[in-house]
Amino acid sequence: MASSTSHRDEFPSSLRDRRILLTTESLGPVNGVSRTTLSLVEYLRRNGVDLVVVAPHYPGCRHQAQDAADLRIPGYPLPYNPDLTVVYPFRLDRIYKQTFQPDLIYVASPASLGFQVLLQIRQLRNPPTVLLNFQTDLSAYSEIIFPAPLDKFAVWLLATVQGWLFRHPAVHTIFYPCSAVLDYLKSAGTPVDRTWRLGRGVDTSLFDPGRRDQAYRREIAPNEEIILICVCRLAPEKGFEFLAEATIRLVEQKLPFKLLIVGGNRNLAVENRIHRLFDAVRDHVVFTGFLTGPALARAYASGDIFLHCSITETFGLVVLEAMASGLPVIARDQGGPSDIVRPQETGYLVPSGDVDRFVARVRQISMDHQLRSTLATSARRYAEDTTWEKINNRVAWQMADAFEQRSAEESGTRSTEPVVASFILLFLETLRLILAVGLLYFMWLIAVVPLVIHGRQWVYNIPLLGKCIRLRPRSG
Repeated sequence: MASSTSHRDEFPSSLRDRRILLTTESLGPVNGVSRTTLSLVEYLRRNGVDLVVVAPHYPGCRHQAQDAADLRIPGYPLPYNPDLTVVYPFRLDRIYKQTFQPDLIYVASPASLGFQVLLQIRQLRNPPTVLLNFQTDLSAYSEIIFPAPLDKFAVWLLATVQGWLFRHPAVHTIFYPCSAVLDYLKSAGTPVDRTWRLGRGVDTSLFDPGRRDQAYRREIAPNEEIILICVCRLAPEKGFEFLAEATIRLVEQKLPFKLLIVGGNRNLAVENRIHRLFDAVRDHVVFTGFLTGPALARAYASGDIFLHCSITETFGLVVLEAMASGLPVIARDQGGPSDIVRPQETGYLVPSGDVDRFVARVRQISMDHQLRSTLATSARRYAEDTTWEKINNRVAWQMADAFEQRSAEESGTRSTEPVVASFILLFLETLRLILAVGLLYFMWLIAVVPLVIHGRQWVYNIPLLGKCIRLRPRSG
């Protein structure tokens, strides 16, 4: 057993001879999916994998010094978050012609790009093996963005489509980040025997308590106030109404604090409306905009307590980064953070709608230096056991296992087809692909176009985040 474990600590050599096509919904913008996928891309390429990366085009990609994507697919940017693009319908075989015929396809956080890939794979006689990583809970987003009764219909439709796509025999592994997502996948009819829990890693050399900067702290909190920090994209699903309400109550209770909010949104209308939620407590709040690299690490480490108010996170990478930076975490008890935060050891979880208890925990940790120090030490220790190298190695071995299983199956079922029969089957496959792409255009007409129109109305006309604070905890 020990030798087997040691063997799997090394990169599987069988992957170096394989062609892998990796598709991702996000590569470049500042978000958890993008950072997670980029880490895997760099890991696979560093170990000699023949890898091609396909991602949606987004407005900022041309400004990247080094773009990790080999092929960008055009699409329409979402009004409330221009960093995310809904991909136009495309033909998978044309992507193959621009890249290669893959031995394996890895689908990161399937949505507009991933769904199209999975749909077209179903039409192939001999599709490549597929591994997918379920990282974004689209149904939770739909509950927030769409008005009733469209929200319930969107949740049902997504679960139906996802379950149908994920059940195809070509899908070997479905990675999931937390128990809440597994419950959702089960309810959608996903084969449980193909699911495999995969967390996320953290760069413990970048995110480190040693990056605490006293000069920066004095700039943020000149009167030595407690520094509370929140790091996330400024977006409707991130729980800013909840955070604003908690901030107002902390001011009313005369806690000496500053709230550092790190993040932004390329849509300034959305960003400004979230800023206005804090108008009543403006003297206690500092917005930094987007930060990355050492600047982000300094912000984390210079804080005292990390506040996480989103209830749509399937993992919550920022929670792990904060813990690596030596911060205790107070989070709403829903989604990925529920599996990361260890209550009374690395921080506290509170019921997702209980602002009073959230405020009470902030006050408790703020006023008890010894408790804060103990939680911070435990948080850092927890993060040190989770590295990107370990996480990506697990993905690599699942890929290797998928290849081995596929090879065993093919060796036992090899057969020859007559030329005429092969031609007919190829014709039918081509016809099915054409019909599948036609279906994609139809779905764009009835689903994506209304989403874009509603998104524009939401940004400019609809009161901000009216549903967020009233959301009930979801079972899946």
